[in-house]
Amino acid sequence: MRRQVMGTVVSDKMDKTVVVLVERLVKHKYYHKYLRRRAKFAAHDEKNECRAGDKVLITESRPLSKTKRWRVSNIVERAV
Repeated sequence: MRRQVMGTVVSDKMDKTVVVLVERLVKHKYYHKYLRRRAKFAAHDEKNECRAGDKVLITESRPLSKTKRWRVSNIVERAV
């Protein structure tokens, strides 16, 4: 099974590529406080249908370019 993560599109300026910001909560080993960790992924958007602010589900794939290793599976929620 390939990894799937949910994130928000922060940039759609490239052709067939979007930058997706993924946030996750990590528990601190000693203080037991939850910390917010962020990562940005370049994802392939074949039909150029994603816009900045959209919530999307991305799936891990084979390397498509130097930085792209993810594909947009579906758009969960459109930006207002």
